[in-house]
Amino acid sequence: MYAPIEYISLGNRAATVRERSFSGGGTVSSKGRLGARQISLVALMFAFSVLSYFDRTIMSIAGPEIMREFGLPATQMGAVYSAFILTYALFMVPGGWIVDRLGPRATLTLMGLSAALFTGLTPLGGRPGLGSWIGVAPALIAMRLGLGLGTAPLYTSCARMCSRWIPPARQARVQGLIIAGAPIGGAVSPLVFSWLMHLFHWRRAFWVAGFATAIVALVWWWYARDRPPGAEPAPLAAPSRPPTPWRALLANRALLLVAFAYFTVGYFDYIFFYWIYYYFGAVRHMGFASSARYTTILFLTMAAMMPLGGWMSDRLTSAWGPGIGRRAVPLAGLVLCGALLLAGTVTSGTAATVAAMSLAIGFAAFTEGPFWAFVTEIGGDHVGAAGGILNTGANVGGFFAPVLTPWIASWAGWSWGLYSGSLMVFAGALACYFADSSKGGRTN
Repeated sequence: MYAPIEYISLGNRAATVRERSFSGGGTVSSKGRLGARQISLVALMFAFSVLSYFDRTIMSIAGPEIMREFGLPATQMGAVYSAFILTYALFMVPGGWIVDRLGPRATLTLMGLSAALFTGLTPLGGRPGLGSWIGVAPALIAMRLGLGLGTAPLYTSCARMCSRWIPPARQARVQGLIIAGAPIGGAVSPLVFSWLMHLFHWRRAFWVAGFATAIVALVWWWYARDRPPGAEPAPLAAPSRPPTPWRALLANRALLLVAFAYFTVGYFDYIFFYWIYYYFGAVRHMGFASSARYTTILFLTMAAMMPLGGWMSDRLTSAWGPGIGRRAVPLAGLVLCGALLLAGTVTSGTAATVAAMSLAIGFAAFTEGPFWAFVTEIGGDHVGAAGGILNTGANVGGFFAPVLTPWIASWAGWSWGLYSGSLMVFAGALACYFADSSKGGRTN
């Protein structure tokens, strides 16, 4: 059992509890290198992360062909694209609660099978299919809403799994590595899914993507266990299972501050996800073919910087304690990504612009592992619920950014549309400064 919320697993007493939780089976060490079992579990969670972003982005790859086939206007296709994030954000906290109830093994299995189902059902949103009855756009929106709902517990499940299997000294780098699967999935989806569409047509390409996701989910169910060998507790009877301390979580100053900081990261990231391709091609006149290559460079920079930020946070935490180690990397990363976005906006050369923008999104990604390590340590035995609160912040920010960015640009120009992202992350850096988890999750 982890320390209760008021101890935040970072004081001396809680550290002892954490140490005991990793000493049971002999195969999981609280220090030193990860064992083969741990590495395999991390690899499977990384695969979930890659496939999740692959499944959620391939609709934009198939979108132009779907629009031509069914005569959908861009406004309706835009609603199809945004439907995923609506349910993904709304069900983040309920998804975290489910993780705490069912455990990460069952939850990730259900998440993977659900994602496989709705990805594979996507072609039924056309005609013939459900689109013949309710219209193609509403049918595709329904599929995307289902995909977002089922995918919501992904990273909270991974955080819960890491809290059981990964020692505290390696939390941030491992979680950064898992989340790095997201930009890799986004980077490979244009190439791989376009190739699948060329081979099989867009309908069968969705089936192939769904099948691959289902395979990973079934392998996970066969291989994963919620706890390391020797650390399995006696099963709790349903009445004795501790209730989720929602009031304590929502009153936890450190958690709310870091959730706000993660909100600003989400806002910043989704400016890039939805508008940087357009900005490069239409605003900076770099050409859309070149913009596609530059956008891929951005995704790959994110993938490289995520585990690096986690590694640095773990090293600082080991040397200086969590009060510095878990805050310093997000604080520095947010300041740097905001400054680099400003620099990339005002510079004139193509190479300098792409380099600055790549490093800007890279330093935003640099903060991911520390944020999730932070919330894993805050959440104790309710890390799923705490992670749900954290990730809700990011996705609420992500929900507003695609709408507010062009609105600001229409009033003040595209430079100010991007400057808004810099101002956001500067506010997030300030929140990180005050979010000290080393004092029971509260700052004095």
